[in-house]
Amino acid sequence: MNDNNQASGVNGTETNSTAPVEAPAALVAAEAKATENRENYLRAVAEMENYRKRTERELENARKFAVERFAQDLVAVGDSLEAGIAAAASNPGPALLEGAQGTLKQLQSAFDKAGIKLIDPAGQPFDPEWHEAMLVQESADQPADTVLSVIQKGYSLNGRLLRPARVVVSKAPSEGAN
Repeated sequence: MNDNNQASGVNGTETNSTAPVEAPAALVAAEAKATENRENYLRAVAEMENYRKRTERELENARKFAVERFAQDLVAVGDSLEAGIAAAASNPGPALLEGAQGTLKQLQSAFDKAGIKLIDPAGQPFDPEWHEAMLVQESADQPADTVLSVIQKGYSLNGRLLRPARVVVSKAPSEGAN
C-alpha cells in the first residue's frame, strides 16, 4: 500500500508541481477573456438601449407629424373657405357657388392625397360592411336590397372604413300594395 500511496503521491506531486506554473497564465488568460466578454456584453446592452430610445423617438415623431401633409392641404381649404365667405358678403350669387365648388374640389384633392376615398353607393347593392341603412323603402323600380338614395356619404381611409354611408335601401313591394 505504501508503494501505491507513494506512486499516487508522486503523481499528485508532479501534477501539483506543474499546475502552479501553468495555472496563473491560464487564469490570467481566462480573466482577460471574461473581461473582454463582459465589455462586449455591456457595449451590446448599451447599443440596444440606444436603439430602443431612438426607435421610440422616431415613432413618437411619426405619430405627431403623420398628418402634417394632410393638415397643410386642409389649411389651404380653410383659406379658400374664408376667402369665399368674404367674397359672398360683398357679392352673393354665382360667384359664391363657383367658390364653394372650387373649395370642395380642393378638399377632395386633399382627401385623395391622404388616401381618403368617398363612398357614394347610390344604385349599388346594399353592403352592411360599408353602408348603414337609415330607412327601408318599397320600390318597384329597383331590386330588393339596392341603395335608393344616399343620406350621408361615407368615407374610407386606405381601404378601411372611416364612416359608413347612410342610405335608403329598397325592399320588394308588399303584395297588398297592388
